[in-house]
Amino acid sequence: MFRPLRAALTSAQGMTDSDDTTAIRTPSTGTVIWATVATTAGVVVLGLLTGTALLLLGLLVYLPAFAAALCSPRQTALVSAWVSLVVIAPVVFQPGERVLNRVILTLFAVGFGALAVYGARMRITREGALVRLRSTAAAMQRQILRPLPLLTDDVLVDGVYEPLQEDKLVGGDIYDVVATPWGTRVLIGDVQGKGLPAIGMAIDVVGAFREAAHREPTVTALVDALEAAVVRHNDYAGQRDEPERFVTALVLGVDTGTGTQLVGCGHIPPYLLHEGVVTAVGTGEEHVPLGLASLVGDPRTVAWFDFPPGATLLLCTDGLTEARSPEGDFYPLEARLGGRGDITAGPLITSLIADVRDFTAGVQQDDLAVLAVRRAPHQAP
Repeated sequence: MFRPLRAALTSAQGMTDSDDTTAIRTPSTGTVIWATVATTAGVVVLGLLTGTALLLLGLLVYLPAFAAALCSPRQTALVSAWVSLVVIAPVVFQPGERVLNRVILTLFAVGFGALAVYGARMRITREGALVRLRSTAAAMQRQILRPLPLLTDDVLVDGVYEPLQEDKLVGGDIYDVVATPWGTRVLIGDVQGKGLPAIGMAIDVVGAFREAAHREPTVTALVDALEAAVVRHNDYAGQRDEPERFVTALVLGVDTGTGTQLVGCGHIPPYLLHEGVVTAVGTGEEHVPLGLASLVGDPRTVAWFDFPPGATLLLCTDGLTEARSPEGDFYPLEARLGGRGDITAGPLITSLIADVRDFTAGVQQDDLAVLAVRRAPHQAP
């Protein structure tokens, strides 16, 4: 498992500075030129009409500062050079009694322009480092999460995972499906926090799930193994003075019988879709997230529910349930599932994601992981 991780790290860290710059959004040079000339013309015309041209020209000194916050260093240098020329022109062509004030204004324009270019370069460097870090985390995360759909003797699992990579580091959404001698084990979870520390926890949890799923015959023992993995990771993190993290998770045990096992560890309960009816399962039987079992005395127990042939279970992270509309309303998942009771796994995911994007006007606020677990239609009792 570590060889593809090393390859992902090497690929992400091998990005050049030019790659970082292209990944950072800046306005086009034409837009910058048009806005700069229009602003200058407005200031000059207003100054001539009011007889305060020198005073208003002083406002142009701050124009490169705005460019430094939005534009590339080259564009900021262009704006700074233009402002310097506009401020210097009256000194050269219209010398008079206020020449000293104009010289001082010119020095300010040149000085502020140089600082603006330096500030733009520092901003691009910092944002480039953040882009590289996001790319590294996203590459690592995609290496540990298996591509969908996944098929076992018991279920077909389809879904989508969309990490959020704008303005924030990618989060720790995880999932996995393992076929074992005791049936199919399905995991979906969300690591607290974002960035490489969250990805490190995700690697440990997914690795523990894949190993323990083949070793532990019961779902509760499998969850106990995940708990131990999270505790060990937090112990190592504490030695490095890093904060401890917990993991919300949901583990399913599906075999040839219609009765299905579920252990919820602080995670969103799944929805069962069958014969046009949508039902939340496992509600009221949730346990604390992984990593927090020592805070409670009761052991985790299994919730049983009926998962008939041809039915579909929808599992998701809070990137779906906490998606917001432009008005600030949360996505009403259960209500939106009402018309999709008999849809198969692939079309269910496709239509649901399209509906979420329409609900949020295309704005993604968090990492999004959604799984549709379709029971094989002809299961033996």
